[in-house]
Amino acid sequence: MIEAITAVGLIAPPMRSDALLCASEAADYLTGRGIIVLCEDELEELLPACIPFSRADVKPQALVCLGGDGTILRGAQYAVQWNVPLVGINLGQVGFLAEIDKEDMLPAMDALLEGSFTEEARSLLEATTEDGRRFLALNDVVVTRGGYARLVTVRALVNGTLAGDYRADGLVIATPTGSTGYSLAAGGPIVSPDVDCMIITPICAHSLQHRPEVVPGSAEISLRLHKHDVMEGALQIDGRTCAQLHAGDGVQVRRAQERLRLIRMKNTGFFEIATRKLSDWAK
Repeated sequence: MIEAITAVGLIAPPMRSDALLCASEAADYLTGRGIIVLCEDELEELLPACIPFSRADVKPQALVCLGGDGTILRGAQYAVQWNVPLVGINLGQVGFLAEIDKEDMLPAMDALLEGSFTEEARSLLEATTEDGRRFLALNDVVVTRGGYARLVTVRALVNGTLAGDYRADGLVIATPTGSTGYSLAAGGPIVSPDVDCMIITPICAHSLQHRPEVVPGSAEISLRLHKHDVMEGALQIDGRTCAQLHAGDGVQVRRAQERLRLIRMKNTGFFEIATRKLSDWAK
């Protein structure tokens, strides 16, 4: 539980009118209850009731993300930075991370302010490039061919032992949370978020010998593009391209010390959620 909430941050995609409408409704509701409402800087003109993060004298004590899982992945970066809990209002098609439906948004705001929720800690991945840049991922770290027209070869070592030379469109290293994202679309397994592991999933591998693998959460994974004069790739963190990679470049992936504090207001189990969401996905 956290102390009485007096400031809440809103995260919403600025190009989605439905999300902005819900965010405006949430902002008006919260300010009506005496709560300071903050928002991302790009939403300042779109949500006049909110104070942009960069000009706020206080930090939010909780974050409300309005959208799909992509919005939550962006909000997770703020939540981890400030060590505050996050709740998702699902406006997307699937929304594994967002358990609150749009029609339940205002009751969820009441529950948030009253402290009527539990927190669920979600593990993160830490990806470090050879020039020292560090990134945190809630879902996955991906080495992909990017704009390169051919397959790339990615060598993966797990605790120093060769796991494979994957000739493929790329390679996904996913958390259990991310097992229902890109990794699943690439043929990886669904993993309960309380399992301590990482999933290595090749994307359209050239060889059928390369299958998804599950390794311990304590493992250290080294990824390196094959040293070939024309090979290029990209490092993607939760779907965002964060670095360009060239032949011979490497990335180290391990479990991060930080964790995401995810707010839960229902007692719905993971596999019940997964069954329902995957059924919605198939429609």
